[in-house]
Amino acid sequence: MKIVVTSIFVDDQEKALEFYTEKLGFVKKEDVPTGEYRWLTLVSPEDQNGTELLLEPNQHPAAKEYQKKISAEGIPATMFGVADVHEEYKRLVEKGVEFTMEPTKMGEVTLAVLDDTCGNLIQLAQR
Repeated sequence: MKIVVTSIFVDDQEKALEFYTEKLGFVKKEDVPTGEYRWLTLVSPEDQNGTELLLEPNQHPAAKEYQKKISAEGIPATMFGVADVHEEYKRLVEKGVEFTMEPTKMGEVTLAVLDDTCGNLIQLAQR
């Protein structure tokens, strides 16, 4: 068994698509209309056949509440691995991405946390 798709709640799919592709550098994989919303997935340009990230509308009240509460508590919604968190931090700051935590060494891992502008905090990790 392996993870094929994982999702993240977003308050606006189009805004999220722009942020995750233009700022973070992911690639759109699937974009299928599903009524009012879309089955909208992204992949890493380094592994286009790998795990897909679904930009899931947060329209259900439970999803909105979950997203709002974990963000307010400073809890990242998900984590992305990077080869060099300091270089990635610098690249993203130059693109206007806002961070709530600069690169910080924690044991064997260096972490940084960014705001995805769609209701989530995202953690970057370098092992």
